[in-house]
Amino acid sequence: MTALQNLKYGQWFRGADVDGDGFITQRDIRMMSERYIAARGTAPDSTTARLLTERMDEFWTNVIAPMDQDGDGKVDLREMTEGFARALTDPTLYPKQIEPVTNCFFDLVDLNGNGEIDQAEFQQMFDSIAGVPGEDCAAVFAALDQDGSGVLDRSEFHQAISEFFYGDDPDAPANHLFGRIAV
Repeated sequence: MTALQNLKYGQWFRGADVDGDGFITQRDIRMMSERYIAARGTAPDSTTARLLTERMDEFWTNVIAPMDQDGDGKVDLREMTEGFARALTDPTLYPKQIEPVTNCFFDLVDLNGNGEIDQAEFQQMFDSIAGVPGEDCAAVFAALDQDGSGVLDRSEFHQAISEFFYGDDPDAPANHLFGRIAV
């Protein structure tokens, strides 16, 4: 794993450690779901909320929980970084490892359900959920909007998530998807 990936994964870890205790637990993943659902104003018993919760539970079970090297039910930064280094070695595995959660997250961020994420939707979600400052959201959004259409389609969103988790280009705009990192 490269130094850039360590920075990105550390940034992601800080956002995923919702309660700030230095560990990611299944409860943190559930709290992420709850925050996404609340920011969207979706009823907790809606189909969208249930689907997101199911996908995030799958993310915990299939991606995060296996990183728990000491079996204590929680994943610290070292375990997560080493786990990502082991698991995210092959971008061709994106459809199995990350795409289901990304699709669900895309649908949640797409507040008006038109199949695109505009800058306001992007900023609302990343500011309220991941604590990404508005000016950072605007800059990241503009850079991720590869075709300059003013919206992110599903393909652009997947490209950003894939670049964040698998990429090693220090100039890639997706490096800052979960908050600005010093590259």
